[in-house]
Amino acid sequence: MSASTPLKLAILISGRGSNMSAIVQACRAGRIAAQVAVVISDRADAGGLERSRALGVDTGTLPAAPGAGNRFEQALTETLNAHRPDAIALAGFMRILSAPFVESYLGCMLNIHPSLLPAYRGLHTHRRVLAARDSEHGASVHFVTAQLDGGPVVLQSKVAVQPADTETTLSARVQATEHIIYPEALGWLAQRRLLWREGAAWLDGRRLDAPIVEDFRAAALH
Repeated sequence: MSASTPLKLAILISGRGSNMSAIVQACRAGRIAAQVAVVISDRADAGGLERSRALGVDTGTLPAAPGAGNRFEQALTETLNAHRPDAIALAGFMRILSAPFVESYLGCMLNIHPSLLPAYRGLHTHRRVLAARDSEHGASVHFVTAQLDGGPVVLQSKVAVQPADTETTLSARVQATEHIIYPEALGWLAQRRLLWREGAAWLDGRRLDAPIVEDFRAAALH
């Protein structure tokens, strides 16, 4: 695929789809040289499905019953194969994918996680940051590997933790930065500036041994 060919993107969601909406809008505004082929949810009640339909994007729903891992991933693979995406963006997708599934898409699947990885992998990151009385928090865009939230980090946002912050206020401020950095990283991927090579992230021909950090600590975020 040449650098001038738009990236074909699939987005996986489980919830409201705010990052998905930011990605679709960035594609349509020309900030990402890509088109969103499909939005897939593992929950039929995910609010992001209605958002996707309102944006005119094809959707797919694959409800995941407990213990149905292999069957779910088989159905997910079939759905992805039908749309043949070049890359997959996990955007609030809360299901842990198996190592064999991840391996089959290694290097073309990105995720955004609400912490400054490698700190606070997993759930409840805002609560844990507040409990630890950290002064900084943020989000990380990373390549997906078999290790949960453990793939090479490409881009991070950094926000200040305010004395009066609650989980709700801190989450909102971090999420505002997610809507900026996730489209930015996907834009690099679409331009073929961002690559997976030798088990690492490479940007503009250089290995990223540390992520790029965008500092929003002094920004007015809403």
